[in-house]
Amino acid sequence: MALTNPTGTTDRRIDALLAVLADNAMIVISGAKIAREIGVTRSTVWRWIEKLRDLGVRVKGHPRSGYQIEKIPDVLVPKLLRKRLHQSPLGKRIHHFFKTDSTNSVAMRLGELGEPHGTVVIAEEQTAGRGRGGHRWHSEKTNGIYMTVLLRPPISPQHAPLITMVAGLAVRDAILEQTGITPDLRWPNDLLFGRKKFCGILTEMNAEQDRIHFVAVGIGINVNQTKMPDELAAIATSLRVETGRIHSRVEIVPRLLRHLESYYNRFVNEGAESIVARFSEVSSYARGKRVRIVTTTGTYTGTTDGLEPGGLLRVRRDDGRTMPVISGTLTEAD
Repeated sequence: MALTNPTGTTDRRIDALLAVLADNAMIVISGAKIAREIGVTRSTVWRWIEKLRDLGVRVKGHPRSGYQIEKIPDVLVPKLLRKRLHQSPLGKRIHHFFKTDSTNSVAMRLGELGEPHGTVVIAEEQTAGRGRGGHRWHSEKTNGIYMTVLLRPPISPQHAPLITMVAGLAVRDAILEQTGITPDLRWPNDLLFGRKKFCGILTEMNAEQDRIHFVAVGIGINVNQTKMPDELAAIATSLRVETGRIHSRVEIVPRLLRHLESYYNRFVNEGAESIVARFSEVSSYARGKRVRIVTTTGTYTGTTDGLEPGGLLRVRRDDGRTMPVISGTLTEAD
């Protein structure tokens, strides 16, 4: 019995099963009662429980009496997230996948089909997660947050890059709340502990010359990975590695969406200035940082010299010229 419906999204009855187990945490609940509440057979409940165990959900089976969940499951299904979202317009619609290619790709398709502002696409695992510049995003099953928020902002396309900064500020505040450790923001789309990256943001949009139809804001966060792949170990980390403890993704996502809503509303109502000012305040990369920029045409080094009103980073190059970074990969220079 599959955990998904024909569109690939998680079967709503799996969502309901997890909610029933979570609502009765530490209580033995009979298979017959679960079957009645979610509208499936007892044998289907048993099969789905086995699948959930494969995903790390700790469910005890008690002969003749039923099932008992050992702790609230850390699975990012809609019912568990909405309990913590309250009335936020972000996340009113949530498309959950146990596995998909890329949440950004799904969100872009949904945007073209008219999916509303605030829709969230979230996956336990990605097979083709994407980062900025065509890089692949390592998406380890159930240990990270892989999500995309669909926004329909009333702004011009030239202001769209600021949405990436809005998302970065939201992630920063959510992770500070969760861990007590303050992340750094590396312009334009990375969050770091020290020199190691734990979060990346990929913003894509569907727009005309003078009008944005929608923006897909992809956010990937390394949460509970105990170690990174060898090729990433020198440059990447996770919340668990940095803090020495496991973190609840079900807690982090609602925190993130609440902060994203707050910064988004500030951007739409107050304009770019407040976002640029806040980013400049909390990012060590905004001014006075020695950096290396790698572009398709070459590499240069320099010192950051503040943000322009539209959010572009100025760099005072070693050859004496000061100019904004239009494209390229930016890292701290040794």
